[in-house]
Amino acid sequence: MMNLNTQWQMMCGIALVAGLSACASDKTPATADVAVSREAVAAATSAGAADLAPAEMQSARDKLMRANQALAAKDYKTAQDLATQASADAQLAQSKANSAKATTAADELQKNIRLLREEVARANATSQQ
Repeated sequence: MMNLNTQWQMMCGIALVAGLSACASDKTPATADVAVSREAVAAATSAGAADLAPAEMQSARDKLMRANQALAAKDYKTAQDLATQASADAQLAQSKANSAKATTAADELQKNIRLLREEVARANATSQQ
């Protein structure tokens, strides 16, 4: 039969293992979320969002930096929340950049169509004379 001291040691050991596993489970999602947000910021930067959506990019970068600081301080809940917000800001910045590029391309296409129509009209006017 176990004495009281042995039972106490087992209970403390179980509590320690449970506590460590809880910490590990908090750290893993936070670390993964920070990594995902880092990739989202990089993707938005590659899409030209720094120039085309500077406010959103600055917000994403600030939140990513704060998420990294929270992760280093072992504040996993805050790190996870900030990483999620940074990802959302980066995705918004990337969407705005893509939209701006599409608008510019559409405007350029419309300009080229107008120029072609004018050229066709001139060619038709010349051939009818």
